[in-house]
This record gives sequence, structure tokens and C-alpha cells, in this order.
Amino acid sequence: MSKLVDTIVEAMDDKKGRDIVSLDLSVLDGTVCDTFVICHADSTTQVCAIADGVEELVERELGERPFRIEGTENGLWVVMDYGDVMVHVFQTEMRRFYALEDMWADADMTRYEVE
Repeated sequence: MSKLVDTIVEAMDDKKGRDIVSLDLSVLDGTVCDTFVICHADSTTQVCAIADGVEELVERELGERPFRIEGTENGLWVVMDYGDVMVHVFQTEMRRFYALEDMWADADMTRYEVE
């Protein structure tokens, strides 16, 4: 796994992101990136805190900044574009509604057992 994905997962865990998974999209044709990293939180405040934590740790540890961040104004679903890696931080109900893991069921999924 890439250092970028490891760092994103670490930041999500540090801010108490729940049910952290990554989807390997590189095995599928026609995808816009290689990996999705997904988690959720119960409040919009925590969603934004997780996204901020990811941005800060990735920049500090790897010197990388996302190309674009969307969703911080409402905190229901924040998407961060790191090129080959897309980060999705959902508010709990939004994650259930959009079910990215089901939509991309052909991708290999890794679940992270973090504390």
C-alpha cells in the first residue's frame, strides 16, 4: 500500500473516523483514480475535523496538498482529490445513502482495524 494511503488512514484514525476502508480501483477499467479511502463520522463538525486532519498530516508527513477539496461548507460529504487517491469523509447517514462500497463492489476492499 502506498505511503499516501497509510498517512490518510492514520489521520482518519487520529480524528476518530469510523469504519475506515480503501477500495483498489486500479483493477477496474475507466476509473478516474486508483484508490478511494473512505470513513464516516456522526457529526458534520467531526467530518470537517477529519478532513482537516488528513490535509494537515499528509502535508506535514509527505509534503503533498490535495488538488481540490469539496464539501467543507456543509460537512455532509467531504471529498479530497490527491490525484490517484480520492478521500471521502461522510456524515454517517450520507455514507449509508451513497454506499460507495456497494457501487464499486468489484474493487478490492481493505478494512482497517484501527483504534
